[in-house]
Amino acid sequence: MLVVLPTINWQAFFESLRAPASFLPLAFFALAMAGLFWTEDTWPVGIQGLVPVSKLLAVPLLLYHYERSQRGHWVLFAFLAACVLLMGLSWVTYFADWKASSPGALAGVPVRNYIDQSHEFALCLFVMAPLLLSFAASGHRAWTFAFAAVMLGFYFDMRFVATSRTALAYFPILLILFAVKYLNRAHAIYFLMLAAVVEFGVLLSSPYLRDRLARTAQDYKVDRDSNAATSNGLRLTYWRVSIRSISEAPVFGHGTGSTQQLFSREAEGKRGEWGNVIRNPHNQTLYVAIQWGVLGCLVLYAMWYFHLQLFWGSLFPSWTGLVIVVQNFISSLLNSHLFDFHEGWVYVLGVGVAGGMVRSRATPVRPGASPE
Repeated sequence: MLVVLPTINWQAFFESLRAPASFLPLAFFALAMAGLFWTEDTWPVGIQGLVPVSKLLAVPLLLYHYERSQRGHWVLFAFLAACVLLMGLSWVTYFADWKASSPGALAGVPVRNYIDQSHEFALCLFVMAPLLLSFAASGHRAWTFAFAAVMLGFYFDMRFVATSRTALAYFPILLILFAVKYLNRAHAIYFLMLAAVVEFGVLLSSPYLRDRLARTAQDYKVDRDSNAATSNGLRLTYWRVSIRSISEAPVFGHGTGSTQQLFSREAEGKRGEWGNVIRNPHNQTLYVAIQWGVLGCLVLYAMWYFHLQLFWGSLFPSWTGLVIVVQNFISSLLNSHLFDFHEGWVYVLGVGVAGGMVRSRATPVRPGASPE
């Protein structure tokens, strides 16, 4: 940003902020700043709660820059190349049964965690899908087979090596979205039927996937029949606590950073997993509503809506941005992926780069704009 700031035509930049896709991230941050004045916790805690929102400040700058730049596609290709390398390393470490040094690490997850890894693998898989169709239609066999091999590598990694349950939630939604956008009605029906058959076959042949699904059902049963802490049980408890807190301040919320105080009170006197102090209710809407009430939710959903609207076109960057926004929205029903570091920055960078590319195709180059 320090390199880019001197190149900005500030008049053109401020004009670009008239677009809702650009000014709503700023409005979200401004609301979080204002929330410091009615927070029920201390200012240092409030400022800490401001940090996850601050990444949204990059969205209007990225949209403006990549509307002028001709190199946005290199950013997308570089991200894809990095994920392909990570996927290769994932398979190597999986067959070598090598685990990272972090507690609870899995073979096949060499860096970060399986949630982040499956998030970016699913993103790359669906972004590549229309490119595969294009290469196949134009007769480029080498590229068709190369893309098909990479996509299968991503898919089987998520089914046999490591995946998050959140990915299992948004995967069928993205499948349907792809079928509706790129296939006619008959082909879409056949494609979705084939996808269902393939998923069923993979379920029968993947011990890992069956174990993930069985654990989900077991977690629900244990939480329902006992007081033991499970992943599902903890999430449902966080949601119940969040809803109760929201009802106490429904319009403006409890202020920026107030989630920590809420869940600290809830954890007092409890043992084990129930006694862990968290800041995150594992739902983006609840996370926002606790701090900024209905007002914050309106800004959040307006931002998602206008970013979705930005990508409702036929260009390849439009499809890329559409996948990013839909993936973030669906995953945020079970997590707070807009505020989480990795998934949040994937959203910010993806929307900024792809959105700028879409804008550059839709509007003429402004006077004084740089081609780089």
